[in-house]
Amino acid sequence: MNEETLPHRHLFLAADHARSERRTWSVIVLCGAMMAAEIAGGLLFGSIALVADGLHMSTHAGALLLAALAYRYARRHAEDERFSFGTGKFGDLAGFASAIVLAMIAVLIGYESVLRLLAPVPIHFAEAIPIACLGLAVNIASAMLLSIGGHDHHHGHHHAHDHAHEGGRHGHRHEEHHHDHAHAHAHGHHAHRDNNMRAAVIHVAADAAVSVLVILGLLLARTFGWLWMDPLAGIVGAGVIATWSYGLIRDTAAILLDMTPDRRLAAGLRSTVEEGGDTLADLHLWRVGPGHLAAILCVVTRHGRTPDHYRAQLSGFGLLSHITIEVRAAAE
Repeated sequence: MNEETLPHRHLFLAADHARSERRTWSVIVLCGAMMAAEIAGGLLFGSIALVADGLHMSTHAGALLLAALAYRYARRHAEDERFSFGTGKFGDLAGFASAIVLAMIAVLIGYESVLRLLAPVPIHFAEAIPIACLGLAVNIASAMLLSIGGHDHHHGHHHAHDHAHEGGRHGHRHEEHHHDHAHAHAHGHHAHRDNNMRAAVIHVAADAAVSVLVILGLLLARTFGWLWMDPLAGIVGAGVIATWSYGLIRDTAAILLDMTPDRRLAAGLRSTVEEGGDTLADLHLWRVGPGHLAAILCVVTRHGRTPDHYRAQLSGFGLLSHITIEVRAAAE
């Protein structure tokens, strides 16, 4: 097989994609087991609160299931040619959906808390406090499972797809593959972020935060008779969840809409290309997966330079995993 017939692959998954998928399934098993135990125990001992917490745990497990299925689908279809730029964005799509679910949960918690603030209901402290503590323990265990392994050291795997247009004659340079182990310094903090795992962690963290607030509210209500503390804790928890949900919606929507992920990086690309007297007539920069950015550049030059020249110039930008370069001769 010669260079002109090399296959064009778009594998833009995170370096720890498989491990993140396994960790997510592990948390689903934990939440599923706790959900089943709470519902069964509630029905067996006649505890409505326990059944209600088990049903709440089912929504938690459902959100994590969405994340796990996104990992699985992205991995299984990574070579599917129908996806022009690979399946790296499936995690962002799942993260966006999870963020919407989180926002709905925040609204429901806030609504129920306001109702209880206006019309207090009797609280069974002996039952409610242990259940809240149990929920907190499960969330801590889930967070530990999701955080196992830490973060990988990412390397950009480049696919430079160059188009040369010189003097009215159109030459096509087929994609060449090479590894670039240089990282673009001061860039890419958000580019490496796995929003699918981030959504899963936020679900766990939000649940843990609410559990802490609920425990605090219940203890104060039992000790001082402040029944309003329980719904107030719910309102504060709803606000925390809404804030985290908004941040996740904002970040994932920007990726799904192909917004420029890093303006400083875009400025750096422009500066690098134009430092030799050329003009960068057009630049498109977007994220195609965790730790992977794609760029399309149109360069106007008077120096007869080839796409290879500009690819060498941009080799220091380690986040660029797919580059398309068009070179045009400047008008005399």
